[in-house]
Amino acid sequence: MIQEQKKILTTQEVADRFHELAQQEKWFEIQEELFAENVRSVEPANSPYLGYAEGKAAVNKKAEDFVKRIQAVHKVYTSAPLACGNHFVVGRQMDITVEPHGSIQINEIMLYEVQDGQIVLEQFFY
Repeated sequence: MIQEQKKILTTQEVADRFHELAQQEKWFEIQEELFAENVRSVEPANSPYLGYAEGKAAVNKKAEDFVKRIQAVHKVYTSAPLACGNHFVVGRQMDITVEPHGSIQINEIMLYEVQDGQIVLEQFFY
């Protein structure tokens, strides 16, 4: 029996699928479908909102914990990705009310590193 090999996505293909899901605010689907098991999630030093996480389960929990604290979403926007080599970036704007910070506006650059067709790093600059 010949076993089919799964096609490894290019960085651009990962970025395009990411964009498709991000436009629908399907962030947990992005994690499930595109993140590697050893993914790392890095926030700016001294971020008052979130910390570092490593491993798909820990990164997912980090996101779940943040989403649980969101009380209201006023505006969100994610730009189209720009891919180069093994990385792609998107811009993200959020105007949200989140416990315990109240109303916050975050304008950030989200950087992703892709290896073997999966995201292995997400890093946020805000």
